[in-house]
Amino acid sequence: MSGTPTASRAAGGPAVERLEVSAFTVPTDLPGGDGTLTWDSTTLVLVEAAAAGVTGLGWTYGSPATAQVVSGQLAGIVDGHDALDVPGANEAMARAVRNTGRPGIAACAISAVDTALWDLKARLLGLPLVRLLGAVRAEVPVYGSGGFTTYDDAQLRRQLRGWTEEQAVPRVKIKIAESRGRREGRDLERIALARETVGDGAELYVDANGGYTRKQAIRIAAAFADAGVTWLEEPVSSDDLEGLREVRDGVLADVAAGEYGYDLPYLARMAAAGAVDCLQADVTRCGGVTVWLRAAAVAESLGLEISGHCAPHLHAHAAAAVPNLRHLEWFLDHVRIEEMLFRGTLDPRGGAVRPGASGTPGHGLELDREAAEAHRTA
Repeated sequence: MSGTPTASRAAGGPAVERLEVSAFTVPTDLPGGDGTLTWDSTTLVLVEAAAAGVTGLGWTYGSPATAQVVSGQLAGIVDGHDALDVPGANEAMARAVRNTGRPGIAACAISAVDTALWDLKARLLGLPLVRLLGAVRAEVPVYGSGGFTTYDDAQLRRQLRGWTEEQAVPRVKIKIAESRGRREGRDLERIALARETVGDGAELYVDANGGYTRKQAIRIAAAFADAGVTWLEEPVSSDDLEGLREVRDGVLADVAAGEYGYDLPYLARMAAAGAVDCLQADVTRCGGVTVWLRAAAVAESLGLEISGHCAPHLHAHAAAAVPNLRHLEWFLDHVRIEEMLFRGTLDPRGGAVRPGASGTPGHGLELDREAAEAHRTA
């Protein structure tokens, strides 16, 4: 069956007049790497949704090809849609990409548009986004995330101290499973170094990015048990739910995964399988704020907490609106880009951010067009 589904036309609110999309690629300050991937730049795909003289901003991180999905498939769906009816637009977009393939680039495109529409709606109503969604908490706990496998010991120490000593963030995460799990000794050395650096007063998390086998992950976790690691992220592939469950049953640290959930059914299957102690979901991948809130509800129904993965300034308001939040990832690469390209960024000092505290409508960020233009790629 061919054809393009359309969202409902404007009824109760102003119509979305246009979607504009841009891509910006920012080099890393240092080479980045984890257990299964290395990179030297990150691309942010920005969506601007306009209605009644107001513009909302949303974005995702990934391939510049995401911008083509927004302009080529989604803009025609959302144009003319009621700007106050964001879930309706989300559903129409999800249906439109049926034959394109939802997981991956299309899901990221939907996520960026959905978040821009939520920001637009909040701005039209003159409310901080967290007020529109309904605040459960004033503060959102964060953890410092980076600790890349490409860092030498001095670079790792400097970054960890920056979080725990300079910003008083009491939770930090480093990458392990270097070279797809083939450097176990180095992994353990870096974990010990991290614990020594942050002392006993900070929580220490590790992220294997799916680089270990099942039994290997259990062995490694036993070997670093004395370091007091309380969070083991993606010890095996997040597609291996049985393996995650096996590792979860065999280690003391909480097992977390879910960042590659591109739709709600994926996240629901992971939560229902008993594969994780805490579900992760990424607002820039799962379908935007609309689906992230649904994922949080699914997790809550199963007695699980949820953690926001990366893109901290897009997660903050939604994270403050759910009762079962554990924390939000203050991911080095994305924090650096968001502080570079936007005005109004949040301050994590003390280990938490306060979305909406300024009273600024929407998510509170404005694009610094001059700064962004230097990194435009599309």
